[in-house]
Amino acid sequence: MSQSEEHKLPTEFDKRITNREFKLLLDPEGLDRRSKVNQLIGLVRAFCDKEGVEFFHLDNADTGLRNVYFFDTPGEELRHNHLILRVRESRQNVWVDDWCEVTLKCRAPTLKASQSFQPVPDTPHKHRLRLKEEILRGDGLGTTRCIYSNNSILDSIPIESIFERTWEGVIKIYPDLARVGLDKNLPVRIVGGAANKILEASLPLGNLVFGDRVQAHCDLAIWMRSVGEPIIGELAFAYRVNDQNREDKKAHKRANVFFRDLQLAIHHWLAPGTTKTAMVYGKPE
Repeated sequence: MSQSEEHKLPTEFDKRITNREFKLLLDPEGLDRRSKVNQLIGLVRAFCDKEGVEFFHLDNADTGLRNVYFFDTPGEELRHNHLILRVRESRQNVWVDDWCEVTLKCRAPTLKASQSFQPVPDTPHKHRLRLKEEILRGDGLGTTRCIYSNNSILDSIPIESIFERTWEGVIKIYPDLARVGLDKNLPVRIVGGAANKILEASLPLGNLVFGDRVQAHCDLAIWMRSVGEPIIGELAFAYRVNDQNREDKKAHKRANVFFRDLQLAIHHWLAPGTTKTAMVYGKPE
């Protein structure tokens, strides 16, 4: 890889950026087997040792289970406008919680385009705003590309109170989406139908230390149609960007290079594609 390619990822950030997330899609075959997961963890640990990056492995972490699904119009107008409306329902064993997480994001190839719509909700429920730089695998092995995701996250919403299944119901909660200009009676439904709900298993692997103030949590996510039927995996690490670490260019660059070279170290595990959402829609990000 040339030096110019290495520096395509920024080490200076717009002051609005709150998070950096590095994501690699994984071949799903066997990922629902603990022995396979342990093999991957071993490779990550060995790579960290080689690169001199401290990795604090969580030996007894619990695997979280969630239902994941997306809402859109029949013509996928949300997707066409770089918008994603996602619901995640936590599960305790077989039982689905009465509360869910609702996220609206405007995700686009440029920071400016990610600001095309503001996802701020008009609701009494508490919400968080995040502007994320997402670093993905590029077209070739050991390459990268960036997209930007402007998010609002409603953490605890009663499942039966998400929104009415019409466009009018959506814009009552997210008023800026009215600028899309759709008929208020247009139906809004689960992408791919109710049978297209995803079962996600999420396992925290540990923490990666790129600098004193740049420490990333590393997680493995496995998406399944049902138990025993994995369809895609994702190895990701992410950290917050704040006033204390924003100018730590050395640590940010270290994270960039780690992500690039990790692709080479686990290349047999990687799957083509960009994001899990793109796979659900069947269209590239």
